[in-house]
Amino acid sequence: MHRRASAALSLATLVALSVSGCAKSNSSPTPPGTAPAAAGKPAPAAKPAQAPLTSTALSKRLLDETDLGQGYTRQTETDNGDRDDVTVIGCPGLEKLGGDGATGGDLDFPNSAKATFSYSRGTGSEVAEELYSDTVDKLGPNTRTVFEAMTGCPLYQVVVGDSPIAVATRKLPAPALGDEAWSQLLTFSTGGRDTVMKQTAVRAGSVLIVVSGSPALVDTHLSRAVDKARG
Repeated sequence: MHRRASAALSLATLVALSVSGCAKSNSSPTPPGTAPAAAGKPAPAAKPAQAPLTSTALSKRLLDETDLGQGYTRQTETDNGDRDDVTVIGCPGLEKLGGDGATGGDLDFPNSAKATFSYSRGTGSEVAEELYSDTVDKLGPNTRTVFEAMTGCPLYQVVVGDSPIAVATRKLPAPALGDEAWSQLLTFSTGGRDTVMKQTAVRAGSVLIVVSGSPALVDTHLSRAVDKARG
């Protein structure tokens, strides 16, 4: 049974980064002068607003080059807001979500913003941040459902056009950030090459922060992304 992964956890973004060949865990060292999120300071205790934010408001809370530091360049968006079609094969957890759930229908949050950056000091490694907003009663449960489905499949396949990509997943301990958090490590295998990527999602009130890319870059910028998304 074939399904397209929900945009709520951005399998399409992960695939796009892996296909670019830019996000390898052993080729993107932690930028000097910064510390991984796991070792950083806890997020501020200020309670985030519970009302959903508009896409315009979310875009102002994305990380930018000033937040990331030297060596980062923001990539130009070329999809005009269209979601990439990613066909998933061999993941019963995603299939059980049903048509709309697995294809991102009911789980696709109405308000969102996205930014992708390349890191020149890590042989072109990339890190992507996505912000979503909806009511808390939808944002948390829907994200949890999709994330658990994805991490519940240790090995499956995605097809982009005519190109099959093997995907191996491993659930990681969630960071102590926000109200809820999820994290996974994925290995994409195609053409005899493996690309290791990390994806971590944090819900802070009515905002979901998803950071994907090289494990080192995700760890480095996650805490800062959560802080800024809280406003």
